[in-house]
Amino acid sequence: MSIFADNIVFLRGKKNLTQQKLADELILTRSRYVSYEYEKAEPPIDVLIRISKYYNISIDLLVTVDIRKYPIDDILNLPNNRVVLPIVVDKDGNNYIEIVPQKVSMGYLKGFNDPGYIEKLMRILLPFLKNGKYRGFLADGDSMPPFADQSIIIGEYVEKLDDLKPDKDYVFVTKEGITYKTFLKRNKKSIMVAADNLFYEPYDIALGDIVEIWSYVMGILPKDYKPLMPDYANLKMMIGDLKTTILNLENKVSSF
Repeated sequence: MSIFADNIVFLRGKKNLTQQKLADELILTRSRYVSYEYEKAEPPIDVLIRISKYYNISIDLLVTVDIRKYPIDDILNLPNNRVVLPIVVDKDGNNYIEIVPQKVSMGYLKGFNDPGYIEKLMRILLPFLKNGKYRGFLADGDSMPPFADQSIIIGEYVEKLDDLKPDKDYVFVTKEGITYKTFLKRNKKSIMVAADNLFYEPYDIALGDIVEIWSYVMGILPKDYKPLMPDYANLKMMIGDLKTTILNLENKVSSF
């Protein structure tokens, strides 16, 4: 079998999909899809793109590398695994920043590599952001603390996992949705992230679940936004109570 045929058989098996189910996912007839696995026909470029997007593996790797030799989670780190990132520019060559609403985040997971879908998103232009590719993500409710509802979080596209820096903030697009978190460290098959809200424990994101990563650049706050200021009166009272508690403990210790 060819490398491509071996790869698509292997990938389908990893997802435990029947040929019919995968054909349905790729909007193909079963007989047409089977012809690619059995090397009866070669897929046209539009089908190759569909398969590439479905597995989040570049066409280059699909047709030239025996993927069976690599753990699926490690494929994200292979040098040639770069799925094309759609970029929308105007007639003057200005690189627009698309805004992804949280309410359509699941739609974004299906269309993030589709130029037609990306072109339909709301766009803004910030002339001072020129080098790199940027995208904005709209915070909804408490989806991206500490940003308030309707804030726009702008991130710069991160090409490789090796570019992640500890204690830096990122927007992670995963198979579960879109989230704003601080990167802590990278493990063998996952990365550890944390929320700014210390109430939540750090957690791991499997490498295989990562779709895109955007490094935090800036936030655009809603019109009437007012930052939540600390209640200094209560804070002073709490500190006073702590001092009293510590003093009482010291007195008890010294009495022994």
